[in-house]
Amino acid sequence: MSHELSPQLLESFSRDFNADPKNQVISRAARRSGLLEAAYNPAVSQRLNQTFSIELDTDNVTNQQQSGRCWLFSTLNVVRHNFGKANKAKNFTFSQSYNFFWDKIERANYFYDRIIATANRPLTDRTVRGYFDWCQTDGGQWHMAASLIAKYGVVPAYAMPESFNSNHSQALDMVLADKERKDALTLRRLAQAGDQEGLEAARTDFLSQIYRIMATALGEPPKTFDLEFRDDDKNYHLDKGLTPVQFYQKYCATDLDDYVVLANASDHEMNRVLHLGFEDNIKGGYPNLFINVPMEYLEDAAIAQLKDGEAVWFGNDVGRQMDRKTGFMDLDLYQLDQLLDIDSHLSKADRLATGIGESSHDMALVGVDVDGGQVRQWKVENSWGDKSGEKGYFTMSADWFREYTYEVAVQKKHVPAEILDLLKNQPIELDPWDSLI
Repeated sequence: MSHELSPQLLESFSRDFNADPKNQVISRAARRSGLLEAAYNPAVSQRLNQTFSIELDTDNVTNQQQSGRCWLFSTLNVVRHNFGKANKAKNFTFSQSYNFFWDKIERANYFYDRIIATANRPLTDRTVRGYFDWCQTDGGQWHMAASLIAKYGVVPAYAMPESFNSNHSQALDMVLADKERKDALTLRRLAQAGDQEGLEAARTDFLSQIYRIMATALGEPPKTFDLEFRDDDKNYHLDKGLTPVQFYQKYCATDLDDYVVLANASDHEMNRVLHLGFEDNIKGGYPNLFINVPMEYLEDAAIAQLKDGEAVWFGNDVGRQMDRKTGFMDLDLYQLDQLLDIDSHLSKADRLATGIGESSHDMALVGVDVDGGQVRQWKVENSWGDKSGEKGYFTMSADWFREYTYEVAVQKKHVPAEILDLLKNQPIELDPWDSLI
């Protein structure tokens, strides 16, 4: 059935709009200040009072600037808080640029292998198209950061400082993606021709070029460095000639094998393990596994870990009902439905299924306010610098957490045994176009 927008129909829409005088009042406010400001609900600030019954002793906030490295920043924030507690070194910061360097090279390596493995499929194949479309983005997951840390270790921020290209990654991502897509066409032709020797030579040469691009843009990562800092008691520490892996193993009190990611993707089957293999970034690293469970498991595990004195990495849809200036995250923050006289409510499952919902950002939970067994609000450490929120920290309502949080990374000891047992089952392999991407 085809429908044409006739002049008569459009005129009836105009009559309907002008028949209600309040529409003009609302329109004037919205045009002057924008839809969000016109729909802003100041009552939210009365509910989110930024006081928490459980609160970690937090450090200075970090700033990912104009890059998509939130997953890496938030993971390193969890690790550095543990480092600070173990070594009495508040505000010690790791280099995000160091792990970012290796991530780009590892992604290229994985991309080339995926291209070779699918060389006999047409370029229009949906999986192949997914590989090309998502080539060298910045986004990632907890297990991707864990894989990088396990293989390459970490270094202090001073050992490999941020650069313009790590802070503003768009041009670098474009250069890498364009090159790797061109490389992919060559690798496909060599694989289709059965030229194994030529294929291996080209692949190695391409990776060498990727390394050169990254070294040019970010500088080469240090092979060794001297650890030097004063602890909170003003004691001086110096440990010379550490490799990044030695530093992590010796000083960082975070065993990455102890963690599991719980997900709440209600458009997927519950109590199943999901594998987002499309986003695995290191061969032999941690696979992107999620245990898909009801939301209460994520909430209970996060509270337990905070009570145990450790921050919690979580993946969420930060662009929804969030005010960057105040740092408030609440379902009633912007009352757009009331302003526009519409009903836009969808379930969490429907938002995921239609592409409205997504895990678009990763942060760290560093506090929670529990009253009579009920969560009121959460304290969130973001990675947008100290000009956002309350000196970089956000306040999130309990309802916002339930509606817009999709993943938490927690220690296994905070997860019921029957949930951990699900890891023994064969995971469901997710497609490159899955809603959890």
